[in-house]
Amino acid sequence: MEVIVEGSEGSPRLDRVLAAHLAELSRSRLKALILAGQVAVKSAAVRDPAYHVGRGDTITIDVPEPVAAEPQGENIALDVVYEDDDLIVIDKPAGLVVHPGAGHETGTLVNALIAHCGESLSGIGGVKRPGIVHRLDKDTSGLLVAAKNDAAHQSLSAQFADHGKTGEMRRGYLAFVWGVPNRSRGTVDAPIDRHPHAREKMAVREGGRHAVTHWEIVESFKGTDGKPVASLVACELETGRTHQIRVHLAHIGHPLMGDMVYGPHFKTKATHLGPEGQIALAALDRQALHAYLLALEHPKTGAILEWNSDLPRELDLLRHSLKAAL
Repeated sequence: MEVIVEGSEGSPRLDRVLAAHLAELSRSRLKALILAGQVAVKSAAVRDPAYHVGRGDTITIDVPEPVAAEPQGENIALDVVYEDDDLIVIDKPAGLVVHPGAGHETGTLVNALIAHCGESLSGIGGVKRPGIVHRLDKDTSGLLVAAKNDAAHQSLSAQFADHGKTGEMRRGYLAFVWGVPNRSRGTVDAPIDRHPHAREKMAVREGGRHAVTHWEIVESFKGTDGKPVASLVACELETGRTHQIRVHLAHIGHPLMGDMVYGPHFKTKATHLGPEGQIALAALDRQALHAYLLALEHPKTGAILEWNSDLPRELDLLRHSLKAAL
């Protein structure tokens, strides 16, 4: 395809000219094409994204056909909440890894999406794969959106980076936690970084990345002694750091039930639950966290879309079991 630079002040950068004319391709994709020698100015290949083009210059860009997906499609059942030509929203079960990685090369959500979407996936990054713009931990259930083309990926990524500060994007979670906070709602504003000693964990650390979680008590539960033992808390994210809710709630003394990474010392609390609660918690085998709310602006139409997901069976059982303590 060709782009002709029209009259403008100064000499604009090559990457910015292309971004202005080819909104369907992400900036990272355009940069990769330039570096790969796929862009020519006046018939000469230019590999510098900062190259300044002149008025009337003709830019030729060769966009290769997307190659086959590196991860292979796999026939894995998906709970599809919404789907159109631009995006797909999945209600992810606990136990499903989002993206292939060390120890999880197959059997992931990406493998399932490649098989489900087939040819409707465009070449994000030059490879036919779904555009994962946010993730849920393997053992966190709930709503997750993936882009099906470059333009949607770019729009959704910007919305998640903004986290609703200037738009309508919202992410809501339900968390069963140990104890009951001493007020009905609050905000945790504490930076998060890698744990200094356990590299698989995150921690609140000075100098870490800015992280803000808003929380509100939905319901509280008493133990067999009649004292508060646990609560159901709704959280909304203002930032999106790894393990953010798990780290922040543990930081204020209310780790997630079932979270053996950030709340193992709370295991003895289970003795204060009623028999049904103890059985439900023992059977859970994961942190009690569910992404129940997702709202965003459709990348093409601009319509505000919102989805809600009920608690999965195992968390609904935990909730009813906690109510039955007395």
